[in-house]
Amino acid sequence: MSPMTTMARAALTGGALLALSACNMAPKYVRPDLPVAPALPQGASYPALATGDTAIDSIGWQAFFTDPRLKETIGQALANNRNLRSAVAAVAQARATYKVDRAAIFPTLSAGPSASDTRSKGTTTHTFQLNGGVSAFEADLFGRLRNTSKAAFETYLATDEGRKATQIALVSETASAWLTLAADRDALAIAQDTLDTRIKTVALTRQLESNGLGTRLAVAQAQTALDTARADVADYTTAVAQDRNALEVLTGGAVPEAQLPTTLGNGDQMLGSLPVGLSSQVLLRRPDVLEAEHMLKATNARIGAARAAFFPTISLTGLAGAASSGLTSLFDGGSFAWSVSGSITQTLFDGGQRAGNLAYAKAARDAAVASYEGAIQTAFREVADALARRGTIEDRIAAQESNVANAQKAAQITRSLYANGLNTFLEPLDADRTAYAARQMLISARLVRATNMVTLYQVLGGGLTP
Repeated sequence: MSPMTTMARAALTGGALLALSACNMAPKYVRPDLPVAPALPQGASYPALATGDTAIDSIGWQAFFTDPRLKETIGQALANNRNLRSAVAAVAQARATYKVDRAAIFPTLSAGPSASDTRSKGTTTHTFQLNGGVSAFEADLFGRLRNTSKAAFETYLATDEGRKATQIALVSETASAWLTLAADRDALAIAQDTLDTRIKTVALTRQLESNGLGTRLAVAQAQTALDTARADVADYTTAVAQDRNALEVLTGGAVPEAQLPTTLGNGDQMLGSLPVGLSSQVLLRRPDVLEAEHMLKATNARIGAARAAFFPTISLTGLAGAASSGLTSLFDGGSFAWSVSGSITQTLFDGGQRAGNLAYAKAARDAAVASYEGAIQTAFREVADALARRGTIEDRIAAQESNVANAQKAAQITRSLYANGLNTFLEPLDADRTAYAARQMLISARLVRATNMVTLYQVLGGGLTP
């Protein structure tokens, strides 16, 4: 083994030992207590929950969503969405920053061969040299560099959790947009059906008026109802187009017609239930909460770096080389020389800069604690709100289905009576409006049920795994 190699390995080993033996000035990290109740809420508005914690986040989105067209659309979004691509790039940036900060812990080695010829008084002298050195590097006895590297690492982890949160939100948003399109297509179909019915009603009313069995008022009322239906058809046609535009922004491009829904139906394009547990510990696994905790750990490490700045800085350098008049004798032991030097620097006065940096780091840590606790509280409310809607939505659906059945029956009866001249046009007009509104409200209720299940899946951390 050459002397140069021995010197390089000794320098690396010495630097590593210094770093490993350094003391850590950062405060010991302790996870803050949960700032919410230990159990998710229960009561009249909420469904009964299983005891303990359940891993909703382990249910892949391809298992949760059951409609093949919806699965294909979500897959397209995950492949092409620009916000998700940006989040992935941010993770790569954070990883690179961590590698740069970590590299500062270790010395930089350099080596360079050289050769020269010198001619004097008819004699040519050949000189061959091989020089290597260890650039000045800080012996991290007080952990400044290690804590800076630790902060960068935690920031990288936080960025990666942010990427996961973006993916979960994208899955949920894409599904909700797809379901909204389905609901608006149903609403458009109902509006078109109502328009067709009201066209026939206008014709019937005009016929009755011409036969002396109706009035001009009834004709005007029927025409007004017809115009309202025409306006609704126009509005829902626009809504369907806008829903598709919104979906295609999420998917990063055009969605084939074969992937689009034709109807919402009962809103059963996903699992009908999730095994939700009582324990609020499930919130700690959410990516946004983990992101906030990693940022808290990063601020904790920066306090250590700020504290270490109050202590002396120790720098080490090394130089080694060999010189010979012959290339073959360059690596002879007698031609090798080396030197090592070090320095200690202590700042005596900085006008309060280091104290200000430490105070700033502590304040940033306090802010990060508040952000972490706030993330948990927000997560708790999101889950509680989703459960509150889940606990009552079936009652709403059942009531609305009964409302539609009775309203349509009433509309049919009043239309028959009017056609036989047994009542005025006002009764069938009101009944028709009631039935139309009831059908649209049923679609809205079914959409709420479907999107609520998607939201519950999202807020419990689902959507990260396929």
